[in-house]
Amino acid sequence: MGAGVVQKSGDAGRRRRGRGRSRPMSEINVTPFVDVMLVLLIIFMVAAPLMTVGVPVELPETAANPLPGEEEEPLTVTVTAEGVVMIQTTEVARSDLVSRLQGIAAERDSTRVYLRADGSVSYAQVMEVMGALNRGGFNNIGLVTEAGGPTLDESDG
Repeated sequence: MGAGVVQKSGDAGRRRRGRGRSRPMSEINVTPFVDVMLVLLIIFMVAAPLMTVGVPVELPETAANPLPGEEEEPLTVTVTAEGVVMIQTTEVARSDLVSRLQGIAAERDSTRVYLRADGSVSYAQVMEVMGALNRGGFNNIGLVTEAGGPTLDESDG
């Protein structure tokens, strides 16, 4: 850290009774501020990648635990093996999916949407539907799978 020189005003050789008057130092030492900013920059650079939130993915036939049940019938979006998108049991055009869901969700208490997809449907198609749901404001999406599938334990393989 740099040291500043404080100059006494007038009467340089005389002794005064009491405390002498000093002019305030007009320079600001910015070195500590720069040090603090660099430390904060490093902290944010390290922490930023950790703040990304991933979507929990459950694929068909997993050993995952079921999601807790709800009091009202869950809102389900299904992608069939042919790529047809359905809300509950009603077929819906992909372009109308989000607007129809928003209308239904306005009358419901829960914002959770369950996404079911046939195992033969490509990952890209499922992600298109999931992206449309997310863009439409549905952030609480559960992927439905069959229970009793394989686990990643070493003893299974």
